[in-house]
Amino acid sequence: MQLISELKNAQENSQAPTVETVTLDVSGMKCAGCVRAVEQQLTQHLGVVAASVNLVTEVAVVQCKPGVVNPDALAQTVTDAGFPSQARYAQGATEDGASTLDRTERRRIEARQQIWQLATAAVLLVLSSLGHLGQVVHLTLPGLNNIWFHCGLATLALLGPGRSMAIDGWRGLRHNAPNMNTLVSLGTLTAYSTSLVALLFPQLGWECFFDEPVMLVGFILLGRTLEQRARNHAASAFESLLALQPTVARLIQKRDPNEPESTFLMHPLSVSEIPVDRVRVGEWLHVLPGDKIPVDGEIVAGQTTVSESMLTGEPLPVMKELGDRVAAGTLNQSGAIILSATRTGKDTTLAQIIALVEAAQTRKAPIQALADTIAGYFTYGVLTIATLTFLFWYFIGFHIWSDALLVQTTMGAGHLMTHVPTSHASLPTSHSPLLLSLKLAIAVLVVACPCVLGLATPTAILVGSGIGAERGLLIRGGDVLERVHEIDTVVLDKTGTLTTGKPIVTDCLITSSCDLTPTLLLQLAASIESGTRHPLAIAIQQHAQQQKIDLLPTQDFVTEPGYGVAATVLLESRSVRVLMGTQAWLVRHEVSFDDAIQTQAHGLSQAGKTVVFVALSDAIDRPSLVGLIAATDPLRADAAEAVATLKQMGLDVWLLTGDRRAAATAIAQSLELELNHILADVRPDGKARTIAALQSKGHRVAMVGDGINDAPALAQADVGIALQSGTDVAVETAGIILVRDRLTDVVESIRLSRATFNKIRQNL
Repeated sequence: MQLISELKNAQENSQAPTVETVTLDVSGMKCAGCVRAVEQQLTQHLGVVAASVNLVTEVAVVQCKPGVVNPDALAQTVTDAGFPSQARYAQGATEDGASTLDRTERRRIEARQQIWQLATAAVLLVLSSLGHLGQVVHLTLPGLNNIWFHCGLATLALLGPGRSMAIDGWRGLRHNAPNMNTLVSLGTLTAYSTSLVALLFPQLGWECFFDEPVMLVGFILLGRTLEQRARNHAASAFESLLALQPTVARLIQKRDPNEPESTFLMHPLSVSEIPVDRVRVGEWLHVLPGDKIPVDGEIVAGQTTVSESMLTGEPLPVMKELGDRVAAGTLNQSGAIILSATRTGKDTTLAQIIALVEAAQTRKAPIQALADTIAGYFTYGVLTIATLTFLFWYFIGFHIWSDALLVQTTMGAGHLMTHVPTSHASLPTSHSPLLLSLKLAIAVLVVACPCVLGLATPTAILVGSGIGAERGLLIRGGDVLERVHEIDTVVLDKTGTLTTGKPIVTDCLITSSCDLTPTLLLQLAASIESGTRHPLAIAIQQHAQQQKIDLLPTQDFVTEPGYGVAATVLLESRSVRVLMGTQAWLVRHEVSFDDAIQTQAHGLSQAGKTVVFVALSDAIDRPSLVGLIAATDPLRADAAEAVATLKQMGLDVWLLTGDRRAAATAIAQSLELELNHILADVRPDGKARTIAALQSKGHRVAMVGDGINDAPALAQADVGIALQSGTDVAVETAGIILVRDRLTDVVESIRLSRATFNKIRQNL
């Protein structure tokens, strides 16, 4: 109990944030070098603790000291560095109210612009290539072989579709953050400038190669267009989550705030449509069939079926009645309902899922951080290599291999000299070390491409986390995904994880010396348990309801938590004292046990069941044992399948529980787990030590749990996996949350992680 209190206090204390999060929408990033430049600008800002930028989603998540950083000033800093940015002030919105979904429209506009640029570059490339047609079919087209015509094509290519690349490349260089556009621009402009010098000063004997800038711009834009399509496709899963957010709610207006709900619903409803972000907790909303439910709420009138497939993946609609809770973004199907808002804005289930997925996509796996670091310095490396290439060939290489270069130049002269007019009769390339060195340096610049390296990891992680969200797996980040695929051991909690956490009554047995019936025994037990909410008490009450057994009047209720309960019950016009609890507790109340009932109780305990005993007494006699009730916590329907599949995947599966050894053994046997893989009678703090002991032996451990007592173990494990129905502490501690509360989703998360990292390796 002390540990539970400490965990609760820690959770309450954690609500006072030590850092605050600022989210920026950042555009203009083209490669991992841009990502590194943006992160540098952010981390250098006063008050920023850490920053993580995602190239694919174009989102920056910044951790700041509370009250120190102005989001607008932070966005302006990034904008000044050449990456237009704006702060997001609420979940899915910017300060001016623009929806996060506007990013989708912006991507469409950029895609259209890119296609037009590609089409223009393609036309210029075709016209440039027609100049070589005479070499293939011996056909001369007037004007197409003119060097000035090709100079014009190259000029149009650089001023038209290549202009944005040149501007962005120069901006990156000016801000000490060179990127892919810097490399392309240096290559194309150097080739263009060299050709222009050769054209204007023919006495130098240099070659003109105006085709190269046209071809480079065309092929780079083709690659960019394909890359952008891949990025848009990768972001589609996340944007489909954004599309689930309703924008309008029907607010029910009360004529009299003090009017009782029972009479209020009898009048015609006064409904007005308002933006969903204006809904407040406690307000009543009217939801019609076919509408998306605008906020999390509780049904106060009506009944319906709700499709929750967009959140849980469950294809079948769920029946919702008075008092049931519904989630924002789910679809009301069959009936009109009135709900009372319980969570709005960024506190709704859908908003939290979106925030979690977006945060996950900006959290980098170690392999992604390594790739981004390499790509960030890649441009500097390429520039250095290009410079060294120029120096080597100008001062050394040209003089050593001049004969071989002369042969290669002669073989390629048909192409290179095609557009040199007669007045440009150049000296052989072997006599132009400057030109040769420039050409080889340009080749180094334009061949290098850090974009692939920068996109390989985040794109795969984005797709993986997006697919996970669609399948009910909320993964907190790429680092979690990477750790999941490395695990070799899975430790499963018993109560509430392998089992449903909702005990059911299995046996009602009467002692041989008692004349009560099992029905009357259950009636007495349910009556005295009506004042408690212990899971076993709830099971007894529900079993009595299923048997349609009415409860008897009770008074003088007394409970000793963990031991038993007692109450006076009016039975057939006489009052009797009923006691129910553990054997030790009843013995303290002078109840005797014969061998037969103890043998029965032992057999039930060995089967993994929880046994409580019932005794009766009147005002004169001491209590006497009348029977026992046994209950069991049933396995989840998919528990056996999940455990079997995990073992087939080569994982070591353990059972960890604070329950009795007998109960744990019964569960393990039904799941075909090895008896030496059972860890029973383990206290909450001992669970974390058990995980640490497995890790000390070199195991990579995933812990699956749901309760407060599992939180230390979830935090200790390499990967913590929690069921959505678990406690807040467990859910907050875990790296993966199973929204559908299915154990088979543990298998799904491991498979997804393995597939994601196989794709990353393939990309790299």
